[in-house]
Amino acid sequence: MPGTDPAEAMRVVAGELPDFPYLPELPDRGPGADLTGRTAALLVDMPVEVTPRGWRLAERPGRDLARARSMLSADLDVLEEVLQGYRGTVKIQLCGPWTLAATLELTRTMNVALSDPGAAADLTASLAEAAAAHVAEVAKRVPGARLVVQVDEPALPSVVAGAVPTASGLSRLASVEDDTVQERLGQVLGAAPGYTVVHCCATTVPFGIIRAAGADAVSFDLGQLRRGEEDGVAESAEAGMGILAGAVQTAPVPAGGDLDSVRTNGGFKAPRQLDSSRGSNPGDGSDAARQTAERVIRLWQRLGLPLATCPNQVVITPSCGLAGLSPAGARAALTRCREAGSMLPELIEEIRGEQR
Repeated sequence: MPGTDPAEAMRVVAGELPDFPYLPELPDRGPGADLTGRTAALLVDMPVEVTPRGWRLAERPGRDLARARSMLSADLDVLEEVLQGYRGTVKIQLCGPWTLAATLELTRTMNVALSDPGAAADLTASLAEAAAAHVAEVAKRVPGARLVVQVDEPALPSVVAGAVPTASGLSRLASVEDDTVQERLGQVLGAAPGYTVVHCCATTVPFGIIRAAGADAVSFDLGQLRRGEEDGVAESAEAGMGILAGAVQTAPVPAGGDLDSVRTNGGFKAPRQLDSSRGSNPGDGSDAARQTAERVIRLWQRLGLPLATCPNQVVITPSCGLAGLSPAGARAALTRCREAGSMLPELIEEIRGEQR
């Protein structure tokens, strides 16, 4: 979310999404509120610190780690206050093991943890333990919550394709075998009690790996989805996975992941105007909400899936983070998602009536 006030952000989220609130991330607050730093602060026995390039593993805990943990603790206090007495679904987010390994540098070197298989394995084990503890803490603060744990993996396609740059930027790190990617991702997902979602806002989302890792749902940018990749969505849906379709554009990092941007500002760039084939401005009102819902229905039809399953299996979401929008734009995007989702059953009935 944009801004620096966690209480205001939480109130907006709870107000616009009363049935599906989430713990906001506010990268505008600086290091420790970003995608990598926020999760790195939760790691067990692996302290971190800030460098001019981003985050790296440290020899001992310091001020940077204390600041990141303090911000997260304050955010959890706000979550507990705003959702007091709430009973329902609540979503929290964590940086995934592969994006963390692709952005977190090793101690005393500019190389990222991904360059060292042993370090990447240790990082995954620490993250799995941290995920379990974080989920338990949130469950204690909001005891009526049914938790959804979203694992953000914007760099996952780059890891699979061998496209993560080396420290010099002159070459790329070797690709990681699919079995290893699946195993480590599954290790973190399995450690986080609750309903798990893997979010990837790049192109070439590895749907098969995410499904095999044991995720309950997959979240992706509908505007980045290529026709040749729609089979991956269909196979995921047919396997019973939830589909979080990013149908309201917010301009995520380009395909492959701008890792420097992921390290420093949470992984998102400023929004841009998009042509009508990829969706319109988040603040266009009810007509735009209807267009968004229709866009998701058209995807379901192309996939050859029963329309009756769409409202129960699909959640309409922003394509990626909202941090690049204005506060009003972020609120409008959430409103549009909620309104579009509520329109799905009615629009599907209209289509089925026309087909009779």
